[in-house]
Parts: sequence; structure tokens; C-alpha cells
Amino acid sequence: MTIPVGIDLGTSYSCVAAVIDGQAQVLADDEGRRVQPSVVAFGYDGAPVVGWRAQRQLMYAPESTVNSPKRLMGRRFRSAEVKRLSLNVGYELTESASGEVLIRVRDHEYTVPQISGFVLDHMRNIAEKALGQKVSQAVITVPAYFNDHQRQATREAAKAAGIDCLRIINEPTAAALAYGVGQGLKQNVAVYDLGGGTFDISVMRLEDDVYEVQGTAGDTFLGGDDYDAAVARHFLKGFQRRSKVNVRDNRVTWLRLLEAAEQAKIALGEENEVEINVPGVARSAEGRDVVLSARIDRLTYAQVVMPLVQRTFQVCDESLKLAGLSTSQIDNVLLVGGMARLFLVQEAVEHYFQRPVSLDHNPNEVVALGAAIQAHSLGGVHEPGPDGAPAPSGPLLLDVTPRSLGIGTVGGYVETIIPRNSSIPSEQTKYFHPAFDKQTEVRITVYQGESRKVDQNELLGEFVLDGLRPAPRHEVRVEITFEIDADGIVHVIAKDPDSGSKRDMRIELDRR
Repeated sequence: MTIPVGIDLGTSYSCVAAVIDGQAQVLADDEGRRVQPSVVAFGYDGAPVVGWRAQRQLMYAPESTVNSPKRLMGRRFRSAEVKRLSLNVGYELTESASGEVLIRVRDHEYTVPQISGFVLDHMRNIAEKALGQKVSQAVITVPAYFNDHQRQATREAAKAAGIDCLRIINEPTAAALAYGVGQGLKQNVAVYDLGGGTFDISVMRLEDDVYEVQGTAGDTFLGGDDYDAAVARHFLKGFQRRSKVNVRDNRVTWLRLLEAAEQAKIALGEENEVEINVPGVARSAEGRDVVLSARIDRLTYAQVVMPLVQRTFQVCDESLKLAGLSTSQIDNVLLVGGMARLFLVQEAVEHYFQRPVSLDHNPNEVVALGAAIQAHSLGGVHEPGPDGAPAPSGPLLLDVTPRSLGIGTVGGYVETIIPRNSSIPSEQTKYFHPAFDKQTEVRITVYQGESRKVDQNELLGEFVLDGLRPAPRHEVRVEITFEIDADGIVHVIAKDPDSGSKRDMRIELDRR
């Protein structure tokens, strides 16, 4: 049997790991690099190049290099999020016939799952070379606050890469697995996951090898990319104030500023002050290229990004409230994600939780290690069970749904069927009456979110249940059942108990 792997499909970087001889290990490429940029570049022949080679193309050919595709995963083209994201990328975004985002490069259009599929295929190839065998199965991680469309899109990406996705698990849950599996811990653990694109916090109870999520919350626009954008704006504002020169309003200049902000962030991990130089940001009166030069120290950097750090603690408050715990009841704090290495993040997290943080594992690798442990449990070779068949073994994950699920009702309101923070897998049923007398069909609209108003939630899909008995509305009942599987993916069933008429819908990408 082939070895299943765990893949952390990250916004900025991705990582792949596997359990070898009972030990979870990160798998490196031929040059020993243990993480890969989640970047896909296209040459004139249209062939995709992924990883470090693609990263090098980003600055001189941004229009044909796709970075941070994960931030577009499962998004509608006309959403405010996509409009915001389009300002920070060099490639073109267009709309599909169904309203999803398409990425246009060199006169070719790609879906976001196709682009992420290239990244997954690259990680699978690294694993195959490292393991010396074919790899066809994987557990893939997603941010805990990913909605249903985003989880479906991740499964589509695996399918595009020819990978059998054994399970989709939340990144904080995977990190907790890597931290505690096999150690017999009995703790309340907070997993503070600050990655390139998103921030998640999950509060979990560890009881031996049972991992129960008690509260989770997140923000999909609170990652390293947002920190870099804040620092880039700081550089730009200071330069224009000093030079009185109008900087070129184009994407290449902005991408160079973002790269300079990221390099400054990395350098400040070692130095107290760094200098950045960004060429070609404007033209002088003589027609020469103007170079933006600036210095930034740790204190200034902290002042610029501290509002973002403080926003993470508002999300932490929410997660702890859902779990019914206070910071004093947390036994350990795990830092996850590349941004967790930032000096000021570590200090701020320790101050918030009033305890030292745990950095036993590399924050960039711990999620992939946990995914590999789960992959081994689901797809590895195990001892025979009572019926003679291999019996799965390993940790038990008890996760929750991060957002409420419900249906639209009369007056533009949403009736919740499954509240947020409900354990998954989960199934809930409620009964409704039609809106009018003698109504023979009803339209079921499925929403995800916390507001009572439909226009403040995300529409996941809709379908029609027909064949209802034409009778006074109070005499007719419609049975609505919501099911959420272990991947957090939704299945909705509408049934007329009188006639037996039934319609069901699995919320899928590109389908309403």
C-alpha cells in the first residue's frame, strides 16, 4: 500500500509530510527545501512552473505569475473580498458564467482550484521523489474559518491534481495533533494560527488521543499579506511626504513595495533596523527612474502592524467565549504559521494569555505534520480488526462547524438549522410551513453566517421542492435536514412528509 501524505496548502507557502517508520516527517525537495512558495508561473508555452522557480518570476512578470491563489478559493467574482484582493495581484481576474472567479493568464482562463491543483501536484511530486513511490492519497488542511464553498474548492483542487483527498481538516486541529499525539496529555490548548492569508484560533481539549474543538473563530483577511500591505503603505506614505513625487499608480510598483515589506519583516527577525530600496517607483523631471529608499526599525514596524495584532485578540475573545473558558484556564498556547515567528506577535500572544507560548515545532511545518498523522490513521496500514479487515487506529478528532447554517424565510430573514460551534459530523432537522395557502412548491435557499438577515450572510445554494399538497399553509409541513460531514461539507435534504416528495443538494463549487 502506498503511503498517504499530509499537505498544508498554504496561502504563501505549502508543505508536505508523511509518517515514516512511525514518525511524522516533513518531506524536502531535491535541494533540501522543506517548504514551497504557493506560486504558479506560466511561460510563453503555457506550461505551469510551481514553487521557488515561480517565485523568482513574480517581480519581473507579475501578469503571468499567480501568487496567493488560496485567498481566492471559493470566492464569488463580484464579492467585496475579490475586489479587495484584485488590488494586490498582478494577474487578471475575470468572471465565469456561474459567477465564480477565473484567473486569466496569457489568453488562457483557469479556475482557482485548477491553479491550486498545480500547487498540490507539485507537493505530490516532491513527496514521490522523497518516498521513492507513487503518492495518490492525502489529507489536506484548510483554515478553520473556511466556509463550505472554500472547502469544496479545496476538494476540487485535489481532484484537479489527481489526488484522492482522504479528509479535509482544519489547520489548528492538525497543529494540535502534531503537538500532542501519543503523549497522553490532558490539557486545554489554544492554537493561535497566523498564516500568510488568514488568522484562526481554536480552543481545544486534549484527553489522551482525543482532540475536541471547543471553540473556533477566524478572519480570512488578517494574515501576513495584510501585514505586508500595511508596511508597504507606510513606506509609500513616507516617501511621498519626503520627496513630493507622485508614485506610479500601477501593480508592478505596488508588488515591489509588498516584496520590500516582506523582506523587511524577515530581516527584522535578526536585525533591529533594516533599509529597503525599491527601484522604478516614479520618474524624475529629467526622466530618470526614482528609487524609493527607507529605513524601518522594530519599534516602527510594531507601531504600524500593532492594530492588526490587536484584531487577532478580538477573534481570540470570541473563540474563548464559545468554548466557555478564560485565558487563565488555557494550559498551553501553540503558535502556528509563518507570522508566528514575528518577535512582536510572540510577545503580544504571551501578554494576552499571560503564559509562555509553545514553539516545540517549526510553525511553518507543524500543520503538515499533523495532516500526515491523520493521513496515516485514515489510509495507512493497520493491524487487523475483529472481522479480519485492517482497523483504523490513531487520534480521534472532534471538530466543530465555524459558522451557522440555515435557510431563508419570509421577510428576508434566516432561520438557523445548525448553530456555529456544533460538533461535526452533525445532522439537524426542522419543520417549516409554506409562506402561502395552496402553495405547491417552495424554494429552499441555504445560507451560512451569523446574521438574522439574508443579505448579511453568504448564499451557499438553492433548490426547489415541488409536489406539495395544495392546502391551507398551516396544514402542510416541509421537513428540512442539514447534514455536515467530517470535512465540514454541507448536504441539505427537503422532504414533504405527506407525499414523500424529496429533493436534496450537496453544496458544490460552481453550482447554485
